[in-house]
Parts: sequence; structure tokens; C-alpha cells
Amino acid sequence: FSFYSPVKDTVVVNDRWGSGIPCHHGGYFTCQDRYNPGKLQNRKWENAMTLDKAAWGYRRNTNLHDYVTMEELVATLAETVSCGGNILINVGPTHDGRITPIFEERLRNLGKWLKVNGEAIYGSRPWNYQNDTVTPNVWYTKNLATSTVYAVVLDWPKNDKLFLGAPTLKDSATITMLGVPGTLYFKRSSLWGITVNFPKLTPDILPCQWAWVLKMQGVTN
Repeated sequence: FSFYSPVKDTVVVNDRWGSGIPCHHGGYFTCQDRYNPGKLQNRKWENAMTLDKAAWGYRRNTNLHDYVTMEELVATLAETVSCGGNILINVGPTHDGRITPIFEERLRNLGKWLKVNGEAIYGSRPWNYQNDTVTPNVWYTKNLATSTVYAVVLDWPKNDKLFLGAPTLKDSATITMLGVPGTLYFKRSSLWGITVNFPKLTPDILPCQWAWVLKMQGVTN
């Protein structure tokens, strides 16, 4: 297809158009539903997932635990984008085309999260590291135009101190949290890594509820 199609420069196809094709041929790979390799791939890929963990269509007998939680949704988004993937989020409408309230809530909440943290997602590219080398549940992205590195932190650190093993910073570097005014204090280790002091925020002034993004300017690696 890529050699002979007259529209190969303007049309992109996935890898679900023939037997033995998935994960082998196509403009981008989807491989199977909810494909999420967790590491950088050589080809562009997409995570096609559903908010109902078991189905693409509407199910009348769905239980609460069958739905992806906001924590799971934001984590999936961060992991997918950090590893260079696109994400497709499906909801199953009712027979008359209605989106049920729980699906609407998930999508609206994701929109609220992106309103604060979208610059770490839209137009970003994978960084040298996809996730942190020491602290789990931290995923990185980079803006190539500004050389800004973003860390999507899924778990608020204990004692408001977060150690990151991956980034190396200049003396003039700055770290901010998206949605929070001012810069954050950080300290470089004598060997490697940095410790970032998170702001002391009450729940009513948190910029978002499910994950928090550090914007790092002056990263040298």
C-alpha cells in the first residue's frame, strides 16, 4: 500500500485491513483493542480503548466497576502519549443515540483536565525517557519547539516531595506546576536526579484532581 497507492502522502490507514496485517503493515499500528505497549515504538501507533472495559457498544447490564475510572483514564492517556501513541476513546451510545451520564462525566472531566494540562499533551513528542527511572507513575513528554519537558505525576508525593531520576537541569532551570502560579523549589542531588517540592494546596484550590503536570524548562538531557 505505501508504495503503490496514489494517495499515500495524504491518507493514513491503520493495520486492520487484512489477515496477518495487524502490527505488521499500515500507516500506523493498532494491533488489537486497547493496545498499550508501555514503551516507545518504532512506528506510529494508536491505543483504541473503551470507557466500558468489556464492550464497545451500550450494555444495559454494566456494573460500576466495569467503567474506566478517571484515575485509570488519565493514566492511560499519559502513558499512551509519552510512548508516542495516539488515543481513541470510545463510548457506547444507547439505541436512540444518547450518551449515558457516566460516559458524559468521564469525557467532561477529561476535558477539564486537558484544559489545565493540555500543553503537555497536544503537539507533544516523546522525550528521551518515557517514564521516570526511579519513581513509578511519572510519565514524560516534550515540546520540541521550546525544549520544555513535562512530567505527568499520577500520584501526589508523600510529604510533598517528589524525587525524579530522569531529568538533568541547568542552574537557571525552572519548574512550575500547570495551573498553579509561581515556580517550585527543587534541589539537585550530588550524584543524579532532583527533588521537587510540591506546593501546599488545599483540595479546593488544586488545579485538577487526578494527575498533576510539572513543566520543566532548562532540561539538558
